[in-house]
Amino acid sequence: MDRSDLPPLAAEDHVCDPCGMRFADLTVEQAGELVAAVPARARAAVAALEPARRHGRPSEGVWSAAEYVCHLRDVAMAFTIRLHRVRTEDRPALEPVFNDLRARRFRYDDHDVDAVLDQLGIVTPGLLVEAARFSEADWDRTCTRLPHEERTARWLLRQAAHEGVHHVADITAPCERTSGP
Repeated sequence: MDRSDLPPLAAEDHVCDPCGMRFADLTVEQAGELVAAVPARARAAVAALEPARRHGRPSEGVWSAAEYVCHLRDVAMAFTIRLHRVRTEDRPALEPVFNDLRARRFRYDDHDVDAVLDQLGIVTPGLLVEAARFSEADWDRTCTRLPHEERTARWLLRQAAHEGVHHVADITAPCERTSGP
């Protein structure tokens, strides 16, 4: 499979200018707390929107609130599996999530936002349960997506936290959508 069109993964020490997250400053515990807060924060962000703003992209290349909520649910599920694999396998090669393809093919903008928020609340604890199974040494275990993209389990949890923080903010103040891991 040619993956040359995949956007690069954020670095282990990534700094996100729009949301201010600094991976190197984020402990595993802090990342877990941010992940745990995503369902409530997403629900509050959606509740602050007028109902007409839940669906329909605000502009070309910017996801709707419904698409962001579906993506957050997918992040919780995908990163649970990714963490499990990095804990139980030697340097697994992870499949890309194909965020934009999922949004299009599974018609995320047509989903019932409240139902997806409920799903997000149900699946997020699974990510936290998987993270709790890690020993301190396990956080240094690695995985790849492309041969030159080795990342630690610690990065996976930080990236899951970043996805939540960044995209909850996008629900209320959308910015241009870029594909992620």
